[in-house]
Order: sequence, then structure tokens, then C-alpha cells
Amino acid sequence: MASTHDENPDLSPNSPGEDSDAILSPQQEIEPIPGLNGVPVRWYDADRTESYTRITPFQEKHDTSIEFFYKPLTLSSLACGLLILAYVATTQDFLEEGQDKRRVGVYAAIAAFLTFSMIQFRDGPFIRPHPAFWRIVLGINLLYELALVFLLFQDLGTARTMMTYIDSNLGVPLPEKSYAEDCALTAKNLWNAIDIFCLAHALGWFGKAMILRDYWFCWILSIAFELAEYSLQHQLPNFAECWWDHWILDVLVCNWLGTYLGMKVCQYFEVKPYEWRGFRQTRGIRSKAKRVLSQFSPHDFTAFKWGTATDFLHYSTVIMLLAMFLAAELNPFYLKSLLWMEPDHPIVIMRLAGVFLCALPAVRELFQYINDPRRAVRMGQHVWLLLATIITELLVITKWSQGQFTEPLPTTVRWGWAIGATLLILYPIVQFGIPSIRRYIRKQKRGRYKAT
Repeated sequence: MASTHDENPDLSPNSPGEDSDAILSPQQEIEPIPGLNGVPVRWYDADRTESYTRITPFQEKHDTSIEFFYKPLTLSSLACGLLILAYVATTQDFLEEGQDKRRVGVYAAIAAFLTFSMIQFRDGPFIRPHPAFWRIVLGINLLYELALVFLLFQDLGTARTMMTYIDSNLGVPLPEKSYAEDCALTAKNLWNAIDIFCLAHALGWFGKAMILRDYWFCWILSIAFELAEYSLQHQLPNFAECWWDHWILDVLVCNWLGTYLGMKVCQYFEVKPYEWRGFRQTRGIRSKAKRVLSQFSPHDFTAFKWGTATDFLHYSTVIMLLAMFLAAELNPFYLKSLLWMEPDHPIVIMRLAGVFLCALPAVRELFQYINDPRRAVRMGQHVWLLLATIITELLVITKWSQGQFTEPLPTTVRWGWAIGATLLILYPIVQFGIPSIRRYIRKQKRGRYKAT
């Protein structure tokens, strides 16, 4: 008898399938075979009216463990949304309580846009806790990108004034703070250096481990970020830290602890047996409650093998991903410095949490786009939008930084980055370029030998 994985090869190897939901789930359509009856079709002799030329959007199969939550309710959602909007907009008592009508209008516009995102956006790679949740995450990312595009056309003074509309406490210059005043390696200094930001470091690297799912990648990124702090401390004084703060507290304690715990969670999800049963098929209150809680865990789990030394494509992808992660890490430091925001300001925290949520499906889409081009026929929407967001942040920072950071780049930093860039260029030449040239020469020699 054929196994479930033979019948449904798209499920994770650890997942026994959803046999328990067969009664509740609609009949799944058979996926089309690439080409015409399995034979590849060239572009110049393909019939564009045939089904094999249609592009299927990048998405996983829907989870129908709880049937009701996966039924389309677009008209019902529209009716409920319009009723709520009409009540809020026409109720005088509500408007009297909130004196700032513009703020209420902005909140209503954001809620309307996120409602549309939840209902009409395409699904991403994740289906837990629900595809609609990740559509809302995509909508939040798009709103943030639109706000960045608007700020890109404003000068720094105007942007600082606009931030006071969100929080009246903003708009005041912040004192410069350095963490490299007393760098003696003593127990007292180590104890004094431990604060809430150590916990933030550990939580941040726990999240990065959940996103990247690779020990070596996290270690390289951790060291690269500390080197970036060394390189940019002439612009941001809070990057000036003691050597033991960089390499002991940050790398060996906080970053390692967060990475270790994150990878342990990844390993648990990787080996965990996934067996999803329908809610109505679960007996007992405890079992039903456990089934509801399990809705917030992954449906299945894919271990990432980035294969940096496999070929030039994987190497370029890893370097690009490393650069984007560094930019995403450094951007908030520059933005809060330019806009005069404290590190614990809610806007800064929301930005960090938002990028984390956006990066979870984005990196998953990038991994599948590189390693499984048959299914991922185009770059996923999450990774495309997050890439645009990080680059737009860089453009905003570059524009606003003119005249703000007057101290030139130190010579040692310039030489260090030049050596690093040279090594990044030489590695693919030695690893991929020279062997390819040798194979090409040997092939040409064999061809001439056969010809003679």
C-alpha cells in the first residue's frame, strides 16, 4: 500500500499527512506535470492556450484542520467592516471622546487597508496560525514601505516635526552616550554592563536563529555586526563599547545563548512528528484545547541548508542575505539617532518586531526560490517587499545623513572593509571560477581529440 508521502510529496517528510481531515477537506486537485505530459516545452513552440503554460502563485496547500476558518468570507467581512466603519464615523459620542479627528481617520484608514490585505492578498509559505495572519503581516510591511517612500521626499527637519504628531515627546535632541568609558575587565564593570539590553540581545538572536535556521550563518552574522559597530562608532557614539562588551557579553554570552536556544527550538520542530487531527475529531476538552494551541505551531518544518560552497548562486544568495541582515540591524540605530528617539521607544520596538515577523516568511520564500525553482516560479511577495523596505530605509538614512556625520571614515576601517571585500571577491573566483575554466578547457581538449 502506498504511503501518504508518495501520494502527497509536498508534505514534510516528518508529517504523516492529514488523513484525519479527509472527510472535512475538499477534494484536492492533482498538480499539473511540468511541460506537456512531462516533456519540457520550448518557448517558441508552446501553445499559450494550454494549461501547462499557466503560472501557479507561490503558496503552500491550505490547512483545513478546522474547516470553518478556511472558508472564503469576503462578502461577510465587507459587510461587517462597513458596519463598524459607519458606526465609528457617525457616532457623535465616540468622536467627542477622541478630539483629534485626523488621528482617528488615519487609524481607520490603516484598519481598512489591513482588512483588505487579510482578505485579498495572496497566501505566503506559512499556513499557521492562519494564512490571513501572514497576509496582515504583509499588509503592515507594505504600509511601512509606503511611509518610508513618503519620508524619502521630506527633509530631516520636516521628518522630526512630523514625528511629534505621533508622539509629542519627540523632537528633542538626545544626549550622546558611550559605553567605553571604563574598560577595565573587572567583575564590577561586567555586572554594571548587564542591563535590559542584554535580554534584548538574546531575544534578538533567538529570533534570527528561528529565521535563518543555521548555526554558521548566525555566527558569521554575529561577528560581522560587531565589526560593523567598530567601523561605525565614529558616527554613532553608542557603538563605542569596551572590547569585552563586544566579544564576551555580546558574542559569547547574549548572542550565543539566543542562537543556541533558537537552534534547539528549530531542531525540535525538525524532528517533531506532525499529526494533525480535525477539531471535531478530537475527543475531550483537554485534547481540544491542545489542538487549539497547536494551531500556533508550525504545520511542518524545513531545515535550511544554504550550501554556501555549493555553487555561485548559493554563495551570492548567502552574501546578499548577510548584507540585508546587517542593513536591517544597523538601520534602526541610524533612524533613531536621526529622528531623536530613545532605544526603548515604542516605534523602535514595533519596527524591530515587524521586521522579525516579515523576515520569517521572507527568508523561507528566498530559500525555496533558490533551491526549488520548479515550485517557486517567481520571487515571493514577502521577500520582494522586505528587500524593497530595507533598501528604502538605506536611501532615507543616506539622504538625511548629509551634514549630520561630518567625521571622515578612519583609515583603518577603510582598509579593513577593502580587505574584506577583496576576500569576498577572491573566494568565488577560486572556488567556482577557476574549476569551471579548467573543466571548460578539458572539455575543449576532449572535443578536439575526438575530432582528430
